[in-house]
Amino acid sequence: MVPREFYLMFLTALALGVGATFMLRKVALREGIVDRPGGHKGHAAPIPLLGGVAIYLAFLASVILWGDRYYVGQLVSILVGASLMSFLGLWDDRRALSPLFKFAGQVFVTAVLILSGVQVQLFGNPALNVLVTAVWVLYVTNAFNLLDNMDGLASGVAAVASGFFLLCAILNGQYLVGSLSAAMLGACLGFLFFNFNPARIFMGDAGSLFIGFVMAAMGIKVRFPSNVDWVTWMVPVLILGVSIFDTAFVSVSRLSRGVPIWRGGLDHVSHRLLARGWSIRKVVTVLYAVGVILGAAGTVVSLLDPVPAYVLGAGALGAATVCGILILRQPRRNRSS
Repeated sequence: MVPREFYLMFLTALALGVGATFMLRKVALREGIVDRPGGHKGHAAPIPLLGGVAIYLAFLASVILWGDRYYVGQLVSILVGASLMSFLGLWDDRRALSPLFKFAGQVFVTAVLILSGVQVQLFGNPALNVLVTAVWVLYVTNAFNLLDNMDGLASGVAAVASGFFLLCAILNGQYLVGSLSAAMLGACLGFLFFNFNPARIFMGDAGSLFIGFVMAAMGIKVRFPSNVDWVTWMVPVLILGVSIFDTAFVSVSRLSRGVPIWRGGLDHVSHRLLARGWSIRKVVTVLYAVGVILGAAGTVVSLLDPVPAYVLGAGALGAATVCGILILRQPRRNRSS
């Protein structure tokens, strides 16, 4: 049975997401907080930022309003870390921080999360658990930052992933993850109303870093009592597969060309599909569908014995490798990408 609070968190975050995005769009236009065209950016006119602040506020208010007091206590470290990550992103949106400073800030926030006790528990070696936690949080956080490269892409993919985290939470009695995922699903859908192509507002780093951090935390906290950890570790990897794959793809593409990974460009999976003549709406819809397939695969893995689970996981990895090779052969949108 779905807890009543999950419905309330989702609906509250959805309503606040729509309302806050509408209002903050006006604020961004009035104050000149916009993403200006140029360079590798695809939009032709300035687009308001601050959408990420709307997602953050809708998510936070929903969890605080309807979360059980006991579980909200456990949420504190995640909420503090997510808030710091969102503030870091907002600072970057306003001041264009250097990649090194931005990454140092992410490392600090990740350390706060780890020191609070939110860690991977896969290994008997505590140091190894800390290392894997740090790599996971930093990778997923930046994966959503990189995925925010096309109208409606990051917010839609995050909504799909949140939906599957919510399903896993319901199936396994995970109130903490259920609270996070219900609020994130509502907030992202509320924002997506304004962000789907043609976008009327962008989330900026304040949104993408916040979403990525919360997704990483959900992946750590979700538990499957009826299965073993050395099977269920694959579940969050599959649920977040679109963002994980895109970052790996871009990293390989840029390193092979001697281009820094952190430099923006038009070489993402979405841009390669766009170069084939697809519309933006078709590209993001297809990637949403891939997210649904991977989320379903992750949910199934959580129910399987080790051998079939690893067969399914190996199949997903093989398919991703083949797709990556084929997409790499597609032209980039321009030479500078």
